[in-house]
Amino acid sequence: MKRSGMNETPAVYETHLEGLKLHRRGKVRDVYDLGDCLLIVATDRLSAFDVIMPQPVPFKGMVLTQISNFWFDRTRTIVGNHILATKVEEFPAVCRPHRDLLRGRSVLVKKARPLAIECVVRGYLAGSGWSEYRSSGSVCGIALPAGLTEASRLPAPIFTPATKAEEGHDENIPYARAEAIAGHEHAAQARAYALRVYSEASAYAESRGIIIADTKMEFGICDGELMLIDELLTPDSSRFWPLSSYSPGRGQKSFDKQYVRDYLLSIGFSKEPPGPKLPPEILQNTSATYREAMRLLTGTDIE
Repeated sequence: MKRSGMNETPAVYETHLEGLKLHRRGKVRDVYDLGDCLLIVATDRLSAFDVIMPQPVPFKGMVLTQISNFWFDRTRTIVGNHILATKVEEFPAVCRPHRDLLRGRSVLVKKARPLAIECVVRGYLAGSGWSEYRSSGSVCGIALPAGLTEASRLPAPIFTPATKAEEGHDENIPYARAEAIAGHEHAAQARAYALRVYSEASAYAESRGIIIADTKMEFGICDGELMLIDELLTPDSSRFWPLSSYSPGRGQKSFDKQYVRDYLLSIGFSKEPPGPKLPPEILQNTSATYREAMRLLTGTDIE
């Protein structure tokens, strides 16, 4: 494994777990194949503008894992998920030599066949949805009222699917195309589950001082059952805004990597690899923001 420390706190950039078979290395997560299940390890890597930065953000992987686990547990009565175990002590014996690294940032999960669409739910107008609305008055073919501004709350949450791009950005698509890709039954189930999960989660989050403006969910099929997989309602997969400073008609503060994005824009970053070295204060502020989101949502700090 490669680690980088800040304030004497180890951060994990990537993992090399002897005795375990690496299945794939994503932008943030390293996935190991344990035969009948997968081990997902959330590193502290950070991707901005689809470019992986060269330094880790301490605690980020732990925050993502533990927020996801919180939501998976809270929504399991709505829809099943892929979680088998969240405690290192419950993992197979082959994982034990790596327990110090794995603790707090890894989960054991069922193997599932991912749906070939991104399941996005929007409760507010932001990002690509705001751009699309300005040009067409709709998002993914869903007509919206005239006169909305950036960050406006929508009359009701909307399901706005997207393609899964191997490289670059996902593409927003109409629901009919999502049906063609994922199949009528699975698309309908994913839409219903995603809207319900978002509605219940956003109401809870707002009671804790956080607006979930939009979020991306991943669904997979295991033993014929559609279930939530990957991560759920984290600052990486969602736009989290502080309720206290929310004001429509402009961009909002956020509980995510905005410090990094703003810095990269300030130095004229080309949005092409490799990413530049980030100043310590940018890493520190980003880490603190992720942890604050977790404290507000769950009432706890990282393990």
